[in-house]
Amino acid sequence: MPSRRHDEQPSVAIVTDSTASLPEGAAERWGIGVVPLDVVIDGVRHVEGVDLTPGDLLAALTAGAKVSTSQPPPAAFAAAYDRAAASGAREIVSIHLSGDLSGTVRAAQLAAETSPVPVHVVDSRAVAMALGFAVLDAARFSVGPPPPSEPAPAVAGPVAAARAWWRGRGRVETPLPSGAEVAERGRTVAGSTSVWFLVDSLDHLRRGGRLSIPVAAIGIVLGLRPILTLDDGGIELIEKVRTRRAARDRLVALAAAEIAQRPLARAAVHHLGQPDLAATLASELAGAAGDRLVETAVCESSAVLAAHAGPGLLAIVVADA
Repeated sequence: MPSRRHDEQPSVAIVTDSTASLPEGAAERWGIGVVPLDVVIDGVRHVEGVDLTPGDLLAALTAGAKVSTSQPPPAAFAAAYDRAAASGAREIVSIHLSGDLSGTVRAAQLAAETSPVPVHVVDSRAVAMALGFAVLDAARFSVGPPPPSEPAPAVAGPVAAARAWWRGRGRVETPLPSGAEVAERGRTVAGSTSVWFLVDSLDHLRRGGRLSIPVAAIGIVLGLRPILTLDDGGIELIEKVRTRRAARDRLVALAAAEIAQRPLARAAVHHLGQPDLAATLASELAGAAGDRLVETAVCESSAVLAAHAGPGLLAIVVADA
């Protein structure tokens, strides 16, 4: 994994929220600030990643607890922006889940108004690793290309130093991208993603207002397994399948067909408490997609997404490589 150029803080810092469901360790590796959302379980407020894990949330859902979520207050984003500025960032790119699904991006916009450095807030119109791929690409892009590697001089001392100076005398270092350029990179990647997902029950999405009652009724009344997608930031029904096994197979087929239309692609498989099943889906997708699929991540869903989707969540995200 490449490191930051010259081991310095980049001029553009990246901030996102916990619904990005980034792979473990990715935020730390790339210096990404993650603002957690809140989950309320039976009236008790929890902060995702602080005192609540996806496993904790799954246990609460399975026990029939009343669960709701809440976007971070503007103060939480203001604190993240202050930390980035204190670390040396001259600009911040703040990329968040779809504004059609949450008020999170609005809270970020409010905090940006009082930030000590300029903040470019991006509504990704996406969620999970559709958002996560955009965040990671923005972070990579913000540090610029790695410096050219050179062999160590064979002889130490003034002569070797002079030779090193002579070799590098005409080199001009590529300037790091601006915040606006990094924001556009994130926006472009998010716009290139495709997402498909299924759940055991649509009740959680319906109660949270993320799904229309007629679509929810399809799974309840007819006993069908809807396959859902994100379309311009909102959740839409695309297919109805008889069994969960058939729905999983169709999930893989849809993702493989999408990958076949791209020169190269990356994919993420999300799950809630089903790591073995998710790994199986990732393996099946790799077999179906062939060499066009160059990277696959298996990521547990964030607790906030799990609260809305409920038990049994499985999702596949495809993005350009």
